[in-house]
Amino acid sequence: MKELVEYVAKGLVDHPDQVRVTESVDRSTIFLELHVAPGEAGRVIGREGKLANAVRTLLRISAARSRKRVVLDITE
Repeated sequence: MKELVEYVAKGLVDHPDQVRVTESVDRSTIFLELHVAPGEAGRVIGREGKLANAVRTLLRISAARSRKRVVLDITE
């Protein structure tokens, strides 16, 4: 899942070398934190949050197979 978020984010931003994803796992929850260059969070979030919601939907589907929950946080 970490690789999926990183791949999508690198395709959306102007500075893909500054994209970083950190992952931490709790018992039934996977926490993903996406870090992008300053000023580029809007490119990943999209208008009205549509891109971020689409990525979260993909993550939710992927996590459901392993009976886990996923939380995605986007920061600069």
